[in-house]
Amino acid sequence: MVKDIDVLVIGSNVMDLISYVDRLPHKGETVEAPSFEMGFGGKGANQAVAASRLGARVAMLTCVGNDGFGVKTRANFVANHIDISGVLTGNQSNGVAPIFVESNGDNRILVVQGANAELTPEVLLDKIDLIKRAKVIVLQQEVPMPTNIKAIHLAKKYNIPIIYNPAPAHKLPLDVLQMIDYLIPNESELAAITNMPVSTVQETKSAARRLFSFGVANVIVTMGERGALWITAGQKETLVDGQDVNAIDTTGAGDAFVGSFAHYFAQGESLDAAIAQANAYAALSVMARGTQKSYPNICSHVTKEVHA
Repeated sequence: MVKDIDVLVIGSNVMDLISYVDRLPHKGETVEAPSFEMGFGGKGANQAVAASRLGARVAMLTCVGNDGFGVKTRANFVANHIDISGVLTGNQSNGVAPIFVESNGDNRILVVQGANAELTPEVLLDKIDLIKRAKVIVLQQEVPMPTNIKAIHLAKKYNIPIIYNPAPAHKLPLDVLQMIDYLIPNESELAAITNMPVSTVQETKSAARRLFSFGVANVIVTMGERGALWITAGQKETLVDGQDVNAIDTTGAGDAFVGSFAHYFAQGESLDAAIAQANAYAALSVMARGTQKSYPNICSHVTKEVHA
């Protein structure tokens, strides 16, 4: 067990079922896919692995399935030096994510919660000692919303900053938005929250500013090849340019950004530097296939090197 936790991720884990396709089938059509792979995923687990591979002391609070995927997922956390004292085994099968990656690197993802649905507010109360040890808490939306709301209230009670990734996209209660320190949506998630267009950087800025009327302190929008945008409630704007890389698979790039940002934030980096470094790490992740396996290992406590 890690005594001091830099990053506590409360959230999901799934087994990724990835099909690489030349094109997606039309209604009623069957097409042949060139290849298929399985890998470890889930937004929460991805973010935890990214932070750990950068050297953060990471703990995961999640619920794996009572099947073979659950066993493998737990072992994967251990292999990535993640504290598993908050990893429970549920009564359902493990969560899964069928993913379809097109030849240009774009992806479409379905998520089946499985045992993730068993990560309830009561579980958090049972793991309160784990929560109190964290420098920062990271949340997403692949677990029940009442669990996230409870986590936010506990984080506020113990003065722990909250990084919130509103994915999969759906609207958040206003009282929840008011308590979030760092909201990190991508463009489509920002559009879903605000009902505003985001097709240009200027439109994205306008949509992000809309969130300040809800009480959000900081909005960091990940924009893929266009980079990342940070706007504060004081209207400070920072635009980090995108990285010119050969994108093979964008799956999990947003999670790479969130996890690496959490790491640099917990290390005391300035927000400008944390965002810039997270943007660069996310860019590296799109240069290889898969989610977690595309995240570079660049810290001393991981012995097996993986190069994007």
